[in-house]
Amino acid sequence: MRKSSLSVLPVLLWLGAFLVIPMLIVVGMSFMGRDATGGVVAGFSLSSYARFFDPLYLGIYWDTIVLSVLTTVICLLLSYPLAYYIANSGPKKQTWGLILVTIPFWINFLIRTYAWVLLLRTQGIVNNLLVDIGLIQEPLQMLYTRGAVLLGMVYTFIPFMVLPIYVALEQMDKKLLEAASDLGASSWKAFWHITLPQTKSGIMTGSVLVYVSTTGMFVVTDILGGAKSAMISNVIQAQFSGARDWPFGSAMSIIFVITSLIMIALFNKAMTSRHLKVKEGR
Repeated sequence: MRKSSLSVLPVLLWLGAFLVIPMLIVVGMSFMGRDATGGVVAGFSLSSYARFFDPLYLGIYWDTIVLSVLTTVICLLLSYPLAYYIANSGPKKQTWGLILVTIPFWINFLIRTYAWVLLLRTQGIVNNLLVDIGLIQEPLQMLYTRGAVLLGMVYTFIPFMVLPIYVALEQMDKKLLEAASDLGASSWKAFWHITLPQTKSGIMTGSVLVYVSTTGMFVVTDILGGAKSAMISNVIQAQFSGARDWPFGSAMSIIFVITSLIMIALFNKAMTSRHLKVKEGR
């Protein structure tokens, strides 16, 4: 018992030094004030939290949640069939499928994002191709739009959804599918009542990874969205850098963490409820 406790000690020290203590500093900073020169004023104040409820910041945060949820849903709808195909392919196809999914990780993130600028800009590859084949007469405004940001988010985070679902599909009990087939269940019923519930852990893990990563992403928004598109992460970054309003940036960070935990808990509850209904045969 003592040896096992000692083995976990380095992990606890690491988490304490690089997660708990910085988070406590951010919490303490969020209750402080700011002077005219951007310095932090010691004391207790709720002004930063009250400022967050300005319609401007509430609107930006709502847009962030909508974009993050939409990105998560699209990634899930695209990733599940792909992960299912890879998991049910032969060993050689599985290997190549996983290599193709992970190839984006081999290239620098900024390079991949700026590649979309070359594709989507007014005189970019996509517009030139559409004009050349006669589908459009004038170039379309694809870059610096919400659609471009959504496309960049889905492209960036789709591997984070595919891999957990693939692992869950690989670990599921295939004998249950054979039993369902022997009992006369259709492929769709077998998928709905056996495959989908058993891959709940992969769906949950992938959804949390994509949602949290999307809400905290500001690089894709800056590059593909420009000044027309902003997420709460962009505002938080601006408070710590350009605006020098650390208390307000800390308050927004705390609100962001709390609301993200609430969204994850609600999603987990919905998934658990659905799993119970399937098990009851409803």
